[in-house]
Amino acid sequence: MNFFSVLQGILGQSGFASMTWQEGVMFLVSFILLYLAIKKQFEPLLLLPIAFGMMLTNLPDAGLMREATDHWYNSGVLRIIYGGVKSNLFPCLIFMGVGAMTDFSPLIANPVSLLLGSAAQIGIYVAFMIAIALGFSPQEAASIGIIGGADGPTAIFTTSQLAPKLLAPIAVAAYSYMALIPIIQPPIMKALTTKKERETKMVALRKVSKAEKVIFPVVVVLFTALLLPSVAPLLGMLMLGNLFKESGVTARLSDTAQNALMNIVTIMLGTTVGATASGEAFLNVRTLQIIALGLIAFSAATVAGVLFGKVLYYATGGKINPLIGSAGVSAVPMAARVSQVEGRKYNPTNFLLMHAMGPNVAGVIGSAVAAGLFLLVFG
Repeated sequence: MNFFSVLQGILGQSGFASMTWQEGVMFLVSFILLYLAIKKQFEPLLLLPIAFGMMLTNLPDAGLMREATDHWYNSGVLRIIYGGVKSNLFPCLIFMGVGAMTDFSPLIANPVSLLLGSAAQIGIYVAFMIAIALGFSPQEAASIGIIGGADGPTAIFTTSQLAPKLLAPIAVAAYSYMALIPIIQPPIMKALTTKKERETKMVALRKVSKAEKVIFPVVVVLFTALLLPSVAPLLGMLMLGNLFKESGVTARLSDTAQNALMNIVTIMLGTTVGATASGEAFLNVRTLQIIALGLIAFSAATVAGVLFGKVLYYATGGKINPLIGSAGVSAVPMAARVSQVEGRKYNPTNFLLMHAMGPNVAGVIGSAVAAGLFLLVFG
């Protein structure tokens, strides 16, 4: 046995020998996403684990997402962690963390923000109708439509119950579009508004009392969960996290939910969501349709939010900047930051962040309600 025959044997059993073109393509996709996360800093906390998980799952013969036929603990390590996605544990824990980090004061101080958040949910129903026209079942179409809410946990929560076979492409699409908000939204915002509208300066919001902040999460859960019981897991965890923050008596729990727990779950959820994107399962016409429909849903949501912002601009005599309407999608606080950045481009004295947070958190509630409606009708 000489050196070259040993080397040939090693190479013959290596991943290089068994790599398919699909896996090669997915490597390239993951590299692009890593570049956007690291170099362009497009939501790196979200995009980086997704991209790396995508790369890991496409390593030939590594078996990181292998599903065991005998005992669950013989499955690949990422497949075991993925159980938190399929069971909806991770989405609910993410919502708790989001709630603990979210200030609902802008929504409470300016209830009209709820209308902007509701308007942006039109993207969900636009994608739903197009998906039905393309031949997807109502359950599949509903799951695809939720991508338009720009809310990854809600998309996972809905899809795992209505169309579990589509969980991989829908989860990847939802989280990827959330991370790419700084690329997708600004051109739409600029195209639909005038320079004068974008320069609109909004007055400071009124101060919200502690009593209002404490009562709000309790009232929202009671009303929405009694109306749509299926939405209770998501909104219940969201408002529990917010109550940790606003009650003033659970600082340690609030800190854990915002930081340690949120970071741990984000790592596991992001990596395993990316790990669902295997080349064999991902590179097909059906998946590409879902990716395209997700982009349509997200774009339609942004369009609807901005257009309704223009309606309010004229209805209030120019007191509301239409740019905050784009924040009606529920990617908190990414969409609100985009509204702030775009507003500052045209008026350096503008501070739209807190105003944009109103429709932004309203969008979280709106997408969860839309999910609850779909689960009620099609579940």
